[in-house]
Amino acid sequence: MTASPATPLTPSDHGVAATRWLATGSLLALIVLCLAWELVLAPLRPGGTWLAIKALPLCIPLAGILKNRMYTYRWVSLVIWLYFTEGVVRGWSDKPPSQWLAWAEVALCLVLFTACTLHVRVRQRNAKAAAAAAEANSAAPAP
Repeated sequence: MTASPATPLTPSDHGVAATRWLATGSLLALIVLCLAWELVLAPLRPGGTWLAIKALPLCIPLAGILKNRMYTYRWVSLVIWLYFTEGVVRGWSDKPPSQWLAWAEVALCLVLFTACTLHVRVRQRNAKAAAAAAEANSAAPAP
């Protein structure tokens, strides 16, 4: 959905770009948080734990999000609930500083979910509007 320099960006184009960057930023922040949490900030065992491997599945959708693939936004909005659940459980059961990191994970999950769902919604609305405009243009009599 890139516009040429001659065509101005519509508000919906800005919405697509904003949700794309919000999803990318929150996904990257979640990856960094998971790694830092389990390796440096509050590992379960001193020196880091294998639990840091939980960041690996988050790296899989990164390419699809960067390539702006609609399918990736859809399935990430479902998979992110696993990380949300882990954050809520550890937020209630762990002690600080792990507890604070868990609530940060919950917040990032909510931001990522919201960005993905809004991105899909805006892009679907744009596609419907473009299809309606194309149909109206094809139905209009030629001069």
